[in-house]
Amino acid sequence: MLIAIHRREYLMPAIQREFVWGTGQIVKLFDSLMRGYPVGSFLLWNVKPETAQSYTFYEFLTHYHERDNPYADKATVLAGTGTTAVLDGQQRLTSLNIALYGSFAEKKKYAWWNSPDAFPVKKLYLNLVEDPKDEELGLKYDLRFLTDKEAAAGQDAEDKWFRVGAVFDLANAGPAIMKELEQRRIANSGAAFQRLYDLYEAVRVLKPMNYFLVTDQDPDKVLEIFVRVNSGGTTLSYSDLLLSMATNQWRELDAREEVRSLVRDLNSNAGRQFSFSKDVVLKTALSIAGVDLRFKVSNFTQANMAKVEATWPQIEGALLRAATLLQQFGYNERNLTANSVIIPIAHYLHLRGASDSYLDSSADAADRLALQHWVTRSLIKRGVWGSGLDTTLTRIREVLTANTTGRFPVADVEAAMTAVGKSLSFDAAEIDELLNLKYAGQRTFPVLSVLYPGLDLSKQFHEDHIFPRSRFTKKKLAASGIPEEKINAYQETVNLLPNLQLLPGTVNVEKQATLPADWVKSDTAFPDAAKRKTYLSENDLDGLPLDLADYLLFFEERKKRIRDRLVKALGATTASETTEE
Repeated sequence: MLIAIHRREYLMPAIQREFVWGTGQIVKLFDSLMRGYPVGSFLLWNVKPETAQSYTFYEFLTHYHERDNPYADKATVLAGTGTTAVLDGQQRLTSLNIALYGSFAEKKKYAWWNSPDAFPVKKLYLNLVEDPKDEELGLKYDLRFLTDKEAAAGQDAEDKWFRVGAVFDLANAGPAIMKELEQRRIANSGAAFQRLYDLYEAVRVLKPMNYFLVTDQDPDKVLEIFVRVNSGGTTLSYSDLLLSMATNQWRELDAREEVRSLVRDLNSNAGRQFSFSKDVVLKTALSIAGVDLRFKVSNFTQANMAKVEATWPQIEGALLRAATLLQQFGYNERNLTANSVIIPIAHYLHLRGASDSYLDSSADAADRLALQHWVTRSLIKRGVWGSGLDTTLTRIREVLTANTTGRFPVADVEAAMTAVGKSLSFDAAEIDELLNLKYAGQRTFPVLSVLYPGLDLSKQFHEDHIFPRSRFTKKKLAASGIPEEKINAYQETVNLLPNLQLLPGTVNVEKQATLPADWVKSDTAFPDAAKRKTYLSENDLDGLPLDLADYLLFFEERKKRIRDRLVKALGATTASETTEE
């Protein structure tokens, strides 16, 4: 079947979902294949020439790249010719294709989306010498996706990592394997021979594949079959089903291409760095089109899909403006803790007919500030954008639709959220929890931004340690005269909120490891006394000790000031108020 895929004899219909398997699933599939286990049957569709011209088809992915090449290319079916479309099994076939012929590149943890080395290209390798170390995974073979550098053997060491695609270069399953092992300095190893032999047998020796061929040319019947068979395996998600329906039912636009393009624009154009998914895009589309937001097959009618298609240009514009607003509020993929918050923002912008001028108009500055404050509080509060999301979004949509003020109706929105258990009020215990937020934590940036609202967050700001973390090693603290019994307290608190601030990126780089007592005296950082005084006041540092010896006193005093600010900024109830009630 893979040979047929490379000859473009097998294609994917546009109703198929995107490739969603991860490396772990590919490894398990290949392990099963090498053990001689059945890998499931396939459902194929014999598409006649007259039907093929009414459909869009895609080729199979070979080199998957999460950022640069996550989607299959469109295929060309020549006029007068038909094709064979894969209705069930594309995840398995794509996985085998990547494992044997291609590569897999996904983002490294904590790496920036736009970083050139964030997506290392890896291929599937078989460990010829050792079994898997983790027995809990239930794997017989040690199969891993590795970069070429990771797979390379050290000088004079056994070259144990065999790229599985290289099995096609073996002339036979006997002498050729022995020669390969000898060249890899793996001699007289029956276990290594067996592993490579198992790979050869699994890939090179033809085995019958079970499949069922659909011959019906009725698109509605084919779609029904597709939905039924794809309810297992990796679950057919809300957005997958909607895309399948939309692709089949949109008349003028190509739903899949439109959604793909918009996701790319939202995440990486105009300096934005987000990780919005097609789920968010499509849920926004349903919201703006006035369609039921819940994941129910009965919602995906031709009439509803027609509403989404007709409104698509407005949906696209509203989402792009909403993403730009979030960027101006200082958010990116690392500190935007809930991507769903963009949905009501986009719907509000759509309802008020906002153009690009809304993003920087002085007349709308107060409205943007109110919207920013609401967004920030909803991201700080736990559980707002989690369970019951569709209910929350539906209630917010009702309020926005009924709004006639021309301004974002904060009070009405919050009342509707409270009615469904999503209150944005904070109690004393929640405030105390926020004081223990750590550097680079998911909610740390929103809290710092609400603490110090005067910052222009459309410019790049960094979370900065007021007392530099690099000065807090045991050795450096002891050398600075800090008593041994206090060192643990210094180290336990250095990454917590009371020792953090937001600084412009260039200023933070210039500050580096400078202690605050020295930095505030710097003429470079503060060319005049007025700027120094403003900085100290706005960041709750005025009158606080800024020498390393008095750090613990500084920490406790600033913690009290921050707590008071949070109570005021978030409208929190204090412990005494709670007791009186």
